[in-house]
Amino acid sequence: MKRGRLPLTALRSFEAAGRLENITRAAEELFVSQAAVSRQVRELEAILGQKLFERQHRRIRLTPAGSTLLAVLTDGFDRMEDCLTQLSATDETAVLTVSVEPGFAAMWLVQNLADFRNRYPAIDVNVDADGRLVDFRSGDAELAIRFSEEKSKWPRTQARRLYDIHLAPVASPDLLAKAGFPKQPADLLRYTLLHEEDRILWQEWFAAAQVAHDPIRHGPLFADAGLVMQAMLDGQGIGILDKRLVAREVANGRLVQLFDVPLQFGTYWLVARDFSKLSQAGADFADWLTARLAA
Repeated sequence: MKRGRLPLTALRSFEAAGRLENITRAAEELFVSQAAVSRQVRELEAILGQKLFERQHRRIRLTPAGSTLLAVLTDGFDRMEDCLTQLSATDETAVLTVSVEPGFAAMWLVQNLADFRNRYPAIDVNVDADGRLVDFRSGDAELAIRFSEEKSKWPRTQARRLYDIHLAPVASPDLLAKAGFPKQPADLLRYTLLHEEDRILWQEWFAAAQVAHDPIRHGPLFADAGLVMQAMLDGQGIGILDKRLVAREVANGRLVQLFDVPLQFGTYWLVARDFSKLSQAGADFADWLTARLAA
Protein backbone atom coordinates (compact mmCIF):
# COMPACT_ATOMS: atom_id res chain seq x y z
CA MET A 1 0.00 0.00 0.00
CA LYS A 2 1.39 3.39 -1.00
CA ARG A 3 2.27 5.82 1.80
CA GLY A 4 -0.18 8.42 0.54
CA ARG A 5 -3.08 5.96 0.95
CA LEU A 6 -2.29 4.75 4.47
CA PRO A 7 -5.48 4.82 6.62
CA LEU A 8 -3.77 6.69 9.47
CA THR A 9 -6.89 7.24 11.60
CA ALA A 10 -7.84 3.57 11.39
CA LEU A 11 -4.27 2.49 12.19
CA ARG A 12 -4.20 4.78 15.22
CA SER A 13 -7.52 3.40 16.49
CA PHE A 14 -6.40 -0.19 15.97
CA GLU A 15 -3.06 0.42 17.72
CA ALA A 16 -4.72 1.86 20.81
CA ALA A 17 -7.33 -0.92 20.96
CA GLY A 18 -4.73 -3.64 20.42
CA ARG A 19 -2.23 -2.25 22.92
CA LEU A 20 -4.88 -1.81 25.61
CA GLU A 21 -6.88 -4.88 24.52
CA ASN A 22 -9.98 -2.87 25.22
CA ILE A 23 -12.18 -0.75 22.93
CA THR A 24 -13.51 1.43 25.75
CA ARG A 25 -10.06 2.36 27.07
CA ALA A 26 -8.86 3.03 23.52
CA ALA A 27 -11.76 5.42 22.98
CA GLU A 28 -10.93 7.23 26.23
CA GLU A 29 -7.27 7.57 25.23
CA LEU A 30 -8.17 8.92 21.77
CA PHE A 31 -11.04 11.13 23.05
CA VAL A 32 -13.55 9.56 20.66
CA SER A 33 -16.55 7.27 21.06
CA GLN A 34 -16.38 3.49 21.33
CA ALA A 35 -18.42 3.28 18.14
CA ALA A 36 -15.84 5.37 16.29
CA VAL A 37 -12.98 3.08 17.34
CA SER A 38 -14.96 -0.04 16.42
CA ARG A 39 -15.86 1.43 13.02
CA GLN A 40 -12.25 2.35 12.26
CA VAL A 41 -11.05 -1.14 13.18
CA ARG A 42 -13.70 -2.76 10.97
CA GLU A 43 -12.72 -0.50 8.08
CA LEU A 44 -9.07 -1.46 8.51
CA GLU A 45 -9.99 -5.14 8.54
CA ALA A 46 -11.96 -4.62 5.33
CA ILE A 47 -8.98 -2.94 3.66
CA LEU A 48 -6.64 -5.76 4.70
CA GLY A 49 -9.15 -8.50 3.99
CA GLN A 50 -8.59 -10.30 7.29
CA LYS A 51 -9.55 -10.14 10.94
CA LEU A 52 -7.31 -8.30 13.39
CA PHE A 53 -9.33 -9.16 16.50
CA GLU A 54 -11.23 -12.14 17.79
CA ARG A 55 -14.28 -10.59 19.39
CA GLN A 56 -15.45 -12.31 22.58
CA HIS A 57 -17.98 -11.39 25.22
CA ARG A 58 -16.94 -7.96 26.51
CA ARG A 59 -13.33 -8.39 25.37
CA ILE A 60 -11.16 -8.59 22.30
CA ARG A 61 -8.13 -10.74 21.51
CA LEU A 62 -5.54 -10.11 18.81
CA THR A 63 -5.34 -12.55 15.90
CA PRO A 64 -1.87 -13.52 14.62
CA ALA A 65 -2.22 -10.89 11.90
CA GLY A 66 -3.28 -8.33 14.49
CA SER A 67 -0.27 -9.11 16.70
CA THR A 68 2.09 -8.67 13.74
CA LEU A 69 0.59 -5.32 12.78
CA LEU A 70 0.41 -4.07 16.37
CA ALA A 71 4.12 -4.66 16.99
CA VAL A 72 5.04 -2.51 13.97
CA LEU A 73 2.54 0.26 14.74
CA THR A 74 3.36 0.55 18.44
CA ASP A 75 7.06 0.82 17.73
CA GLY A 76 6.42 3.39 15.01
CA PHE A 77 4.11 5.55 17.10
CA ASP A 78 6.52 5.36 20.05
CA ARG A 79 9.38 6.57 17.86
CA MET A 80 7.30 9.44 16.51
CA GLU A 81 6.24 10.45 20.02
CA ASP A 82 9.84 10.39 21.27
CA CYS A 83 11.02 12.49 18.33
CA LEU A 84 8.26 15.07 18.76
CA THR A 85 8.96 15.28 22.50
CA GLN A 86 12.64 15.96 21.86
CA LEU A 87 11.91 18.58 19.20
CA SER A 88 9.41 20.41 21.41
CA ALA A 89 11.63 20.37 24.51
CA THR A 90 13.17 23.65 25.63
CA ASP A 91 16.69 24.22 26.85
CA GLU A 92 15.40 25.64 30.13
CA THR A 93 13.79 23.64 32.91
CA ALA A 94 12.95 20.01 32.11
CA VAL A 95 9.78 18.54 33.65
CA LEU A 96 9.91 14.86 34.57
CA THR A 97 6.75 13.03 35.64
CA VAL A 98 7.25 10.00 37.87
CA SER A 99 4.35 7.75 38.88
CA VAL A 100 4.94 6.49 42.41
CA GLU A 101 3.22 4.16 44.86
CA PRO A 102 1.51 6.57 47.32
CA GLY A 103 3.20 5.14 50.42
CA PHE A 104 6.69 5.32 48.89
CA ALA A 105 6.00 8.85 47.64
CA ALA A 106 4.90 10.16 51.05
CA MET A 107 7.37 8.28 53.24
CA TRP A 108 10.58 8.39 51.20
CA LEU A 109 10.56 10.22 47.87
CA VAL A 110 9.21 13.58 49.04
CA GLN A 111 11.70 13.55 51.92
CA ASN A 112 14.63 12.99 49.55
CA LEU A 113 13.67 15.22 46.61
CA ALA A 114 15.59 18.19 48.03
CA ASP A 115 18.80 16.25 47.41
CA PHE A 116 17.75 15.63 43.79
CA ARG A 117 16.92 19.30 43.25
CA ASN A 118 20.30 20.33 44.65
CA ARG A 119 22.06 18.00 42.23
CA TYR A 120 19.83 18.69 39.22
CA PRO A 121 18.37 22.21 39.60
CA ALA A 122 17.26 22.30 35.93
CA ILE A 123 14.85 19.35 36.41
CA ASP A 124 11.40 19.75 37.98
CA VAL A 125 9.95 16.45 39.19
CA ASN A 126 6.19 16.00 38.96
CA VAL A 127 5.29 13.30 41.51
CA ASP A 128 2.13 11.43 40.47
CA ALA A 129 1.21 9.41 43.58
CA ASP A 130 -0.84 6.67 41.91
CA GLY A 131 -0.42 2.91 42.07
CA ARG A 132 -2.33 2.12 38.88
CA LEU A 133 -0.64 0.64 35.80
CA VAL A 134 1.15 3.21 33.62
CA ASP A 135 1.17 2.90 29.83
CA PHE A 136 4.12 5.31 29.37
CA ARG A 137 2.58 7.28 26.56
CA SER A 138 1.84 10.93 25.91
CA GLY A 139 0.60 12.52 29.11
CA ASP A 140 1.75 9.58 31.22
CA ALA A 141 4.78 9.34 33.47
CA GLU A 142 8.19 8.54 31.99
CA LEU A 143 9.16 6.43 35.01
CA ALA A 144 7.20 4.53 37.64
CA ILE A 145 8.10 3.17 41.07
CA ARG A 146 6.05 0.06 41.75
CA PHE A 147 5.64 -2.64 44.40
CA SER A 148 5.35 -6.32 43.55
CA GLU A 149 5.02 -9.22 45.98
CA GLU A 150 6.92 -11.67 43.80
CA LYS A 151 8.50 -10.21 40.65
CA SER A 152 8.07 -7.50 38.08
CA LYS A 153 5.27 -8.33 35.66
CA TRP A 154 4.21 -5.22 33.78
CA PRO A 155 3.52 -5.68 30.05
CA ARG A 156 5.69 -3.98 27.42
CA THR A 157 8.03 -2.48 30.01
CA GLN A 158 11.44 -2.91 31.57
CA ALA A 159 11.98 -3.07 35.34
CA ARG A 160 14.98 -2.56 37.62
CA ARG A 161 14.99 -3.90 41.16
CA LEU A 162 15.34 -1.09 43.71
CA TYR A 163 15.30 -3.04 46.96
CA ASP A 164 13.59 -5.89 48.81
CA ILE A 165 11.16 -4.79 51.50
CA HIS A 166 11.60 -5.87 55.13
CA LEU A 167 8.70 -5.12 57.45
CA ALA A 168 8.79 -4.56 61.20
CA PRO A 169 6.32 -3.44 63.91
CA VAL A 170 6.54 0.27 64.73
CA ALA A 171 4.79 2.49 67.28
CA SER A 172 4.94 6.00 68.64
CA PRO A 173 6.73 6.49 72.01
CA ASP A 174 3.64 8.34 73.31
CA LEU A 175 1.47 5.26 72.74
CA LEU A 176 4.01 3.01 74.45
CA ALA A 177 4.27 5.43 77.39
CA LYS A 178 0.50 5.21 77.91
CA ALA A 179 -0.13 1.54 77.12
CA GLY A 180 3.16 0.05 78.29
CA PHE A 181 6.10 -1.36 76.38
CA PRO A 182 5.53 -4.91 75.02
CA LYS A 183 8.04 -7.43 76.39
CA GLN A 184 7.56 -10.15 73.80
CA PRO A 185 5.97 -10.40 70.32
CA ALA A 186 2.80 -12.04 71.66
CA ASP A 187 2.13 -8.91 73.74
CA LEU A 188 1.34 -6.98 70.56
CA LEU A 189 -1.97 -8.85 70.30
CA ARG A 190 -3.39 -6.72 73.12
CA TYR A 191 -2.76 -3.45 71.24
CA THR A 192 -4.77 -1.88 68.42
CA LEU A 193 -3.11 -3.10 65.23
CA LEU A 194 -3.14 -0.87 62.16
CA HIS A 195 -3.44 -2.46 58.71
CA GLU A 196 -2.55 -1.50 55.14
CA GLU A 197 -5.24 -2.64 52.64
CA ASP A 198 -5.85 -5.97 54.41
CA ARG A 199 -4.78 -7.91 57.53
CA ILE A 200 -2.34 -10.28 55.86
CA LEU A 201 0.88 -8.53 56.93
CA TRP A 202 0.22 -8.91 60.65
CA GLN A 203 -0.79 -12.53 60.14
CA GLU A 204 2.52 -13.25 58.42
CA TRP A 205 4.60 -11.31 60.95
CA PHE A 206 3.14 -13.21 63.90
CA ALA A 207 3.84 -16.44 62.02
CA ALA A 208 7.47 -15.35 61.52
CA ALA A 209 7.67 -14.50 65.23
CA GLN A 210 6.24 -17.95 66.05
CA VAL A 211 3.26 -16.49 67.89
CA ALA A 212 0.13 -18.65 67.88
CA HIS A 213 -3.07 -16.61 67.61
CA ASP A 214 -6.60 -16.55 66.30
CA PRO A 215 -7.19 -14.93 62.88
CA ILE A 216 -6.86 -11.15 63.14
CA ARG A 217 -10.19 -9.56 62.22
CA HIS A 218 -9.96 -6.20 63.97
CA GLY A 219 -8.05 -2.94 63.65
CA PRO A 220 -8.39 0.03 61.27
CA LEU A 221 -7.66 -0.49 57.55
CA PHE A 222 -5.84 2.18 55.53
CA ALA A 223 -5.32 2.51 51.78
CA ASP A 224 -1.54 2.95 51.89
CA ALA A 225 1.48 2.91 54.18
CA GLY A 226 1.65 6.70 54.45
CA LEU A 227 -1.76 6.77 56.12
CA VAL A 228 -0.73 3.96 58.47
CA MET A 229 2.29 6.00 59.54
CA GLN A 230 0.19 9.08 60.18
CA ALA A 231 -2.14 7.03 62.37
CA MET A 232 0.86 5.65 64.27
CA LEU A 233 2.34 9.10 64.82
CA ASP A 234 -1.05 10.09 66.20
CA GLY A 235 -0.84 7.22 68.69
CA GLN A 236 -3.79 5.28 67.26
CA GLY A 237 -2.06 1.91 67.28
CA ILE A 238 0.90 -0.19 66.16
CA GLY A 239 1.66 -0.62 62.46
CA ILE A 240 3.88 -2.93 60.48
CA LEU A 241 5.83 -1.05 57.83
CA ASP A 242 8.88 -1.11 55.57
CA LYS A 243 11.95 -0.53 57.77
CA ARG A 244 13.59 1.66 55.13
CA LEU A 245 10.56 3.95 54.79
CA VAL A 246 10.33 4.60 58.55
CA ALA A 247 14.09 4.82 59.16
CA ARG A 248 14.11 8.62 59.48
CA GLU A 249 11.19 8.66 61.92
CA VAL A 250 12.86 5.94 64.01
CA ALA A 251 16.18 7.79 63.96
CA ASN A 252 14.65 11.06 65.18
CA GLY A 253 12.67 9.31 67.93
CA ARG A 254 9.18 9.91 66.54
CA LEU A 255 8.68 6.14 66.11
CA VAL A 256 10.09 3.07 67.84
CA GLN A 257 10.75 -0.28 66.16
CA LEU A 258 9.49 -3.21 68.23
CA PHE A 259 11.36 -6.53 68.14
CA ASP A 260 13.95 -7.60 65.62
CA VAL A 261 11.74 -10.01 63.67
CA PRO A 262 11.81 -8.49 60.17
CA LEU A 263 9.50 -9.95 57.55
CA GLN A 264 10.61 -9.93 53.90
CA PHE A 265 7.59 -8.97 51.79
CA GLY A 266 7.91 -8.00 48.14
CA THR A 267 10.13 -5.61 46.23
CA TYR A 268 10.13 -2.05 44.91
CA TRP A 269 10.94 -1.73 41.20
CA LEU A 270 11.78 1.16 38.91
CA VAL A 271 9.76 0.70 35.71
CA ALA A 272 10.10 2.33 32.28
CA ARG A 273 9.00 1.60 28.76
CA ASP A 274 12.65 1.38 27.66
CA PHE A 275 15.52 2.53 29.87
CA SER A 276 17.76 3.05 26.83
CA LYS A 277 15.29 5.64 25.47
CA LEU A 278 14.80 7.74 28.59
CA SER A 279 15.13 11.51 28.32
CA GLN A 280 18.23 12.98 29.94
CA ALA A 281 16.06 14.04 32.89
CA GLY A 282 14.66 10.52 33.20
CA ALA A 283 18.11 8.95 33.04
CA ASP A 284 19.45 11.39 35.66
CA PHE A 285 16.54 10.61 38.00
CA ALA A 286 16.96 6.84 37.55
CA ASP A 287 20.67 7.06 38.36
CA TRP A 288 20.05 9.31 41.36
CA LEU A 289 17.28 7.09 42.76
CA THR A 290 19.39 3.95 42.49
CA ALA A 291 22.40 5.59 44.13
CA ARG A 292 20.34 7.26 46.86
CA LEU A 293 18.67 4.01 47.88
CA ALA A 294 22.00 2.17 47.80
CA ALA A 295 23.48 4.78 50.13
